[in-house]
Amino acid sequence: MTIKINSESEFHSATAANWELDKIVQELRNARNDWRSLRGRTREPGLRELPSRDLLQQIIRDLCGALFPMRLGPQELREESEDYYVGHTLDAALNQLLQQVQLELFYVARQQGNNGHDLALKAQANSIVRTFAAALPNLRRILDVDIQAAYQGDPAARSVDEVLLCYPGVLAIIHHRLAHTLYQLDVPLLARIVAELAHSLTGIDIHPGAEIGSGFFIDHGTGVVIGETAVIGERVRIYQAVTLGAKTFPTDEKGHLQKGLPRHPIVEDDVVIYAGATVLGRITIGKGSIIGGNVWLTRSVQAGSSITQASSRNLVPQEANL
Repeated sequence: MTIKINSESEFHSATAANWELDKIVQELRNARNDWRSLRGRTREPGLRELPSRDLLQQIIRDLCGALFPMRLGPQELREESEDYYVGHTLDAALNQLLQQVQLELFYVARQQGNNGHDLALKAQANSIVRTFAAALPNLRRILDVDIQAAYQGDPAARSVDEVLLCYPGVLAIIHHRLAHTLYQLDVPLLARIVAELAHSLTGIDIHPGAEIGSGFFIDHGTGVVIGETAVIGERVRIYQAVTLGAKTFPTDEKGHLQKGLPRHPIVEDDVVIYAGATVLGRITIGKGSIIGGNVWLTRSVQAGSSITQASSRNLVPQEANL
């Protein structure tokens, strides 16, 4: 049997009927309601429950423009109007960030069984964003050191401007320093979203909890993983596919993973870690050490060490909290 369609509206109606959309929409609603019911989730009508990944992406883009207006700002910007642009952009970005911080605080309050809409939470959100904003000038200065380290560390780099505009490692560290500031201000969900935006763009996965000193350079970058409790000193350089990960995942008496325990490496100042190296556990890589490519390392090494695949097999085990 042939169905005759005489107009575009009839075509859309026939297509919708073919898909049985009313039934599918109802079943999807039932699935959502079952999931929420099992977890005791309730939501006020019209209230957005979680922060927006898309809006955070725009906020970070605007913050990057405010930090580096003549390089990451709009094409039409001129130096004489920099301050106006920075002020206007920051005002918009920080107001949007305030809304996202409020959403996270409200969400956490509801998870804890509270209403989550009192004035105290709004005041807390305001304080968080004020502190975040006040940290931006110092963050810019640290990023300048990171960018200079990338320029000096790569003979292929022709200028610091090229490094800022082109290098995925620099984009990742900008995101990380913003995300880490949010993490320190106790909005970990926002921080994690910002970190994962960089991960999606660059293939570099840095948990926002990781502590990273200035002058940090990730060359090439794809496949780099840095865990939540990693501590990295000053002037550290790492290459693609390096992992600073956990060796073990302790559990409690019920078998649940214990979260937040120190489980990732400490990398002291002036260390270089070459491509493909895997460094696991709460071990210490001593100052000025060089870790060769594709090394698998689960033991601490002294300052000034040079570790290759061959030498790593002969390391004497140390009493380290892995």
